[in-house]
Amino acid sequence: MLTMNNSLPNFLPQGYQVTRELGHNHSGGRVTYLAVNPDTQIPVVIKHFQFHQALDGWSGYGAIEREIQVLQGLNHPGIPKYLASFPTDSGFCLVQEYKQAESLAIPRSFSPEEIKHIAIELLEILVYLQSRLPAVSHRDIKPENILLDEEMNIFLVDFGLAKVGCGEATTGTVAKGTLGFMAPEQLFNRQVTEASDLYGLGATLICLVTGTKSREITNLIDDNYRLNFQHLVPQLSLRWLEWLESMVALLPKYRYRNAAEALTALEPIYVTRTPEVNFSQEVLEFTPQKLGQKLSQFITIHNFVPETILKGSLTVRSHPQDFSPQPSWIRLPYQEFTGNRFLAKVTVDTRRLRADAIYERELQLVSNASPEVQTIKIRVKTAPIPLPLKKLPLSSLFLLVFFGVMAAWLEAIAWTGIIHKHGVLGLAMALFVTMIVALFGGLMAIVGHLLTKVMRKLRRQLKIRYQQIDEIAVFTLASLAAIAAAQFGSLFREQFITIAALTVVDAAVFMTMFITGKVVEINRQKGFNRGLSLLVTLLCLGLGISLGLGTKLGWSNLWVLGAIASTATPLLGILLYPPLERKYHLDRYRQNEHHLISP
Repeated sequence: MLTMNNSLPNFLPQGYQVTRELGHNHSGGRVTYLAVNPDTQIPVVIKHFQFHQALDGWSGYGAIEREIQVLQGLNHPGIPKYLASFPTDSGFCLVQEYKQAESLAIPRSFSPEEIKHIAIELLEILVYLQSRLPAVSHRDIKPENILLDEEMNIFLVDFGLAKVGCGEATTGTVAKGTLGFMAPEQLFNRQVTEASDLYGLGATLICLVTGTKSREITNLIDDNYRLNFQHLVPQLSLRWLEWLESMVALLPKYRYRNAAEALTALEPIYVTRTPEVNFSQEVLEFTPQKLGQKLSQFITIHNFVPETILKGSLTVRSHPQDFSPQPSWIRLPYQEFTGNRFLAKVTVDTRRLRADAIYERELQLVSNASPEVQTIKIRVKTAPIPLPLKKLPLSSLFLLVFFGVMAAWLEAIAWTGIIHKHGVLGLAMALFVTMIVALFGGLMAIVGHLLTKVMRKLRRQLKIRYQQIDEIAVFTLASLAAIAAAQFGSLFREQFITIAALTVVDAAVFMTMFITGKVVEINRQKGFNRGLSLLVTLLCLGLGISLGLGTKLGWSNLWVLGAIASTATPLLGILLYPPLERKYHLDRYRQNEHHLISP
């Protein structure tokens, strides 16, 4: 075989031009070269096994045949593909796909997250190998047989000790593998399982996390043949350490059963020992009852991870609608804190917020926990616009007008009959009766008031919600009694019957005045002041009396028309006043709303 550059072999007859040497193993008689295909210029790796230089001579040819057999059946991006093989004068050559990557045995510094990434990539390769039918066992996983490129892609190489099919004991008297990375069952030529390759992977990861070189891993093995490394990595999380310990357990039954199970257990683990934040609540909701109100709530931040101290700062995340990066309407008394339990008081000032709106903001916690940035939502539902809630009791006012009509009509009948029959004596008699009516009316007012209380108590027991039911019952009964008495009195010409009818009629008038007082109180409860309540009540009563007189005196009477006009006109204005006042306050508020913060 000719050589090139006095050192590199000439493989041009086989279709490959060697460019440089990648590495060599003198005891094993193996040299690795980088070569290219002259036709395609695609780089390849050529492993040249020189059996005449190997300590075991041509006996190593079986390992090459086994590696070729295994590689020919594999197709995974993490395993360089088998391309060709050919004999040489001094041995045999194996040609594989070239990966521009370096061995993990080369000293480098990796972060815990990068080591976890390497573990996941290797486990995915092992999952592929163990899912083959039959399964493939690598049996020589160590840093030298793992390549890593600049993009953190992992490649598993050197399948010289690989075995197709698991579950059988290794044959031979000498264990094959690398001390410190061989599983105990492999070291003692016992049954190899899918958990055997996990030991070599775990030992490799321990070398990476502790910064231990491959040839020095035996320094971590204690008298019980256990890898003792925990004291060298105090910054790693306990769950990550427990996972590594399971990977290198001495007995296979204490390891993960296969690569798929180990991968599932690893993925959710945080590799560094960092605090974990727990909030007492994820959302702070504020519902002020009136505008300008200040509300406060407390939120507790906990860290339950032992041997860690939570350090961080709590701020309000900036929002495009706020006038400044840190909104002044959300206040936090403390921003930076240190400790595993922190009580934060969050105060919301709604003086510069719009009415009847929903504001959503976020508190931002930046800490040494994982993840580093976490958020808490703040939701504020502001109070409605403070508009006057004046609302006239239309049902009560309608009843008042009705009773006014009835009272005036009955009075007109009663007084007209007496005066027409007795003249001046009848007028004097009417005045005398009026004094009696005053006393009787007072008694009727007391009875009516007591009856109202009884009706209200009965309404509560029957759970009747309509609040005017008691007044309606009292005054309806009084009106019916007055109408019946007037009709009864009109059937007789006797004086005492007429006087009795008049007395009942005046009692009905007094009851009308009683309901007038009740309506005044109802109007005050609806938001009107005492003067306006009395005015609208008297106008309703006056309108009713005017309409009642009109039924007896005629609608063409100028006095009647004047009375109706003088009561109906201001009453209509008062009825329109509440909605107009509400609209005025609403428009005035909207004009100043642009100075407030938007949701």
